[in-house]
Amino acid sequence: MNIADLRQEYMRAGLAEADAHADPLVQFERWFNEALAAQLPLANAMTLATAASGGAPDARIVLLKGVDHGGFVFYTNYESRKGRQLAAQPQACLVFFWAPLERQIRIEGQVEMVSSSDSKNYFASRPLGARLSARASAQSEVVAGREVLEQAVQQERAKHGENPPRPAHWGGYRVIPSRMEFWQGRENRLHDRLLYLRDGGSWKIERLAP
Repeated sequence: MNIADLRQEYMRAGLAEADAHADPLVQFERWFNEALAAQLPLANAMTLATAASGGAPDARIVLLKGVDHGGFVFYTNYESRKGRQLAAQPQACLVFFWAPLERQIRIEGQVEMVSSSDSKNYFASRPLGARLSARASAQSEVVAGREVLEQAVQQERAKHGENPPRPAHWGGYRVIPSRMEFWQGRENRLHDRLLYLRDGGSWKIERLAP
């Protein structure tokens, strides 16, 4: 198979300015609900792009866990590689890609930590195994083998039982968007791209060439 020969024609839908909501967070909610209704696997999976030291790009998949206070929330280890990058450069880009719907959404903005109470409440809602792993794993650090991680989890279980507390180095981030782009695949690669730009207390919408 020649990779260059892999193609798909986009024929499902369009995105007109007249149909787009004036608020991109509402437009996101519309599309996200349609992704859920389509029963797409991990519809809340998103690429999180950050900047490493020297400006080199870095990216990974994380899970959206809420949209509140005008931003997109995810949780992680603050001492992980991405956590260190966000501490040094609190800006990020998120990308959702829903291939069956021929859609993607790009979100750019400043990043802030969520409140400790929000992090505590979300941590308490996680399955026990995930809470123990969050305590046991020094995310992004080199380990001698998987057995080291498994032993660390057992030690946390022995110490805390069914109620491991949230570690101080684990919690949430919120990406506050300044730009959001909604991309809808169209026939002959003449895709629809609507860009929302924050303009004071409101948003303006511009169409981008595909």
